[in-house]
Amino acid sequence: MRDFRDAKVMAQTLREALNARSYPITHSESLELVAKTLGFPDWNVLSAKIQSAAPSSRSGSEDPPKSVRREIEIDRRVLDQYVGFYRLGDQAVMTISREGDQLISRLTGQQNVPIYGETKTRFFAKVVDAQISFIANGDGNVSALVLHQNGRDIEMKRIDREAAEQLERGLEAKVDSQSPSDGTEQALRRLIDSLFVGEPNFDDMSAPLAEEVRKQWSELRSSLVRAGKMQSHRFIGVGSGGVDVYLVRHEHRSLYWRIGLDSGGTIVSAYFSPGL
Repeated sequence: MRDFRDAKVMAQTLREALNARSYPITHSESLELVAKTLGFPDWNVLSAKIQSAAPSSRSGSEDPPKSVRREIEIDRRVLDQYVGFYRLGDQAVMTISREGDQLISRLTGQQNVPIYGETKTRFFAKVVDAQISFIANGDGNVSALVLHQNGRDIEMKRIDREAAEQLERGLEAKVDSQSPSDGTEQALRRLIDSLFVGEPNFDDMSAPLAEEVRKQWSELRSSLVRAGKMQSHRFIGVGSGGVDVYLVRHEHRSLYWRIGLDSGGTIVSAYFSPGL
């Protein structure tokens, strides 16, 4: 009988089953769905629970061994250079703090994730498969970080505390308001129409999103063709990270679309799933 320690297997099974029914979701989305189904707030918390509870004698459902990352000791004065706030577009803030000899990362709306030094500039998490590299400018000051996760390298520029607090207050107010951002409805209609006819407008997308669409184009295209043309849409609410959620009724099925824009109206986040 499976339990929470088999969450990754359960997530893979869920993803394969949904894909077979033309409801594609990403690996990370399937992990989050399984975590919530098992009663955990998110995958980070469940992953930490799995690591702390899984005995070495379990077999059969574990992942193949991963390359072992070696943790090194780093002087607190070096760690303090990384403490601060880093902006993920208009969507979130990555906060880096220090507790003793330990760096802690936290993305807006998510749990704290400890990170461990692999080199003096590169750190790794143990509860999730993710790494963070810190980047210094020509003066030697840390000006950005790069989050390496799910095959993507996401750069976040460093900002001051005031800017970080302002951004997080804005995101909190948006979630509380449960009102759509200006332009998301029109952007969503253009996006769906262009994807359905096989002519995605990459100029409307941020560079990272355009790259993701190109990588997954074959799967996206076939899924949308099976779903059919958009018939109607309705705003549902504001999800985590401030993205707007719409229920879109296609010709053959309904899908939940999530979309986020930056201050200039560029689409920085967009994906769909069969459920919330």
